[in-house]
Amino acid sequence: MDNRRLILLVIFSMSLVMLWDAWLKHNQPKPVAGPSVTQSATPTPTASGQVAAPAAAPNGATTAERAKAPKLTVETDTVRAQISALGGDLVRLELLKHGANNDRTKPFVLFEEGGAHSYIAQSGLIGAGLPNHKTVFALPSADKLVLKDGEQALSVRLEAPEQNGVKVAKVLTFHRGSHVIDVAYEIANGGNAAVAGHSYYQLTRDTKAAENTAGFFGGAQTYTGPAFYTDAEKYKKVDFKTIGKGEAKLPKTAPDGWVAMVQHYFVSAYAPKQGQREFFARPLDGDLVAAGLIQPLPQIAAGQKATVSVPLYAGPQEQRELSDLAPGLDLVVDYGWLTVIAAPIFWGLSWLHKLVGNWGWAIILLTVLIKLAFFPLSAASYKSMAKMKTVMPRMKRIQEQYKDDRMKMNQEMMELYKKEKVNPMGGCWPMLIQMPVFIALYWVLLGAVEMRQAPWLGWITDLSIKDPYFILPIIMGVTSLVQMKLSPSSPDPVQQKVMMFMPIFFTVMMAWFPSGLVLYWVVNNMLSIGQQWYITRMFDSGAKPANS
Repeated sequence: MDNRRLILLVIFSMSLVMLWDAWLKHNQPKPVAGPSVTQSATPTPTASGQVAAPAAAPNGATTAERAKAPKLTVETDTVRAQISALGGDLVRLELLKHGANNDRTKPFVLFEEGGAHSYIAQSGLIGAGLPNHKTVFALPSADKLVLKDGEQALSVRLEAPEQNGVKVAKVLTFHRGSHVIDVAYEIANGGNAAVAGHSYYQLTRDTKAAENTAGFFGGAQTYTGPAFYTDAEKYKKVDFKTIGKGEAKLPKTAPDGWVAMVQHYFVSAYAPKQGQREFFARPLDGDLVAAGLIQPLPQIAAGQKATVSVPLYAGPQEQRELSDLAPGLDLVVDYGWLTVIAAPIFWGLSWLHKLVGNWGWAIILLTVLIKLAFFPLSAASYKSMAKMKTVMPRMKRIQEQYKDDRMKMNQEMMELYKKEKVNPMGGCWPMLIQMPVFIALYWVLLGAVEMRQAPWLGWITDLSIKDPYFILPIIMGVTSLVQMKLSPSSPDPVQQKVMMFMPIFFTVMMAWFPSGLVLYWVVNNMLSIGQQWYITRMFDSGAKPANS
């Protein structure tokens, strides 16, 4: 197989795989939209002492009860949240530093009830007289609390009705410059008997996929659903369909780990700092799923107090903040099967972004660095192509002479390659080696929230979505055509026509890719053209190219 056919095989194989994957996910059946959260799961202890996975409660909060429940608004420099008196649930969360998909002037809404999605964060206690997420708490008297200038944290204290002398307060603490909300329970046992039980923390969401934000090759390929992590079993995604069928394979009870609800660019996660925890995931009525974890409470003797607290992360998938919160939490940023390459690429992009302050220029600088790293290999490739160009007339004569004897023609070709020290595969290796880098960069641009709505220059206002005017894809097509002209043409007229069609094919295909990826390919093409022209010119003039 000559290098032209190998190039065609690589290009078409990559294209078909990506197109097929995108088509399947783009056209998969959409779940039927369910109502807002009408029923919730309350974990209950089993006879063995462990806590069973939650079952749908017949006395769960109805839509009307939830709508009537008083709500408190909390605003910091990063979020605007609504807390319901019913359970102290977080029923709405707006991310103030991230624009909505369709209107950047409005904040992105992560948690909401009964809007585009039903998605809330819940928690509660299990035990006689202890409040759960169906308990009505007393809210502070103010309708809105705002983090003031100079304050680093804002705590909201919700009081549960006293039961048998036991007083419980749910305290939500918001932090400046952070998307972490500490969820704590303060328990004061004023009764005559010791208090024992469990605390639980769950994320309840409908099974509709998050909105596609990056066109045909964008959000349709990303995962939406629960994820779990323990040190023993590592990162596990458990999709909605598996949970609905009762076939979900969750981590066992563990001394570490977290539970998350993942969607494109954003995530919510409960990540306890210490203590044993048991994980669960169950389907609920109304096309809802609850995923969470349960922890035992310390036994509280009569007259004693205790506090339990678990951090809730709810915000963008910013890898540094996620990795600082819990081990493995940064794995929710899905780079696909090329994570081993994509992770260093993102690290390099982040470092370059610190230098230039713009993700587009960071991509350009990264392209130059990658090109320099592959320069010796590319130089050898272009030298091989230049040699192929010089022997092309002789190859054509051999093909014409032995057109009726393919075995003899191949034998003569091999003799020619050996005599002239030409490697017909030499021009392919740079493309083959750079292809994983190309695909890994694609996943970085698709998965890294830092790229979301990140501008570059002029008309490119979001590097994570397609070029709105298709300018970069057209430039890419033109530069691909120039590259094709500089390369030796195949003696096969059919292959010549196919190779001339490739720039058009690439232009159409890349028109729907993230503009940041097309920018990388344009710069790479321009650098390749300059390098190829220089080496070919030196070879034709008889001079010795650099690195030869």
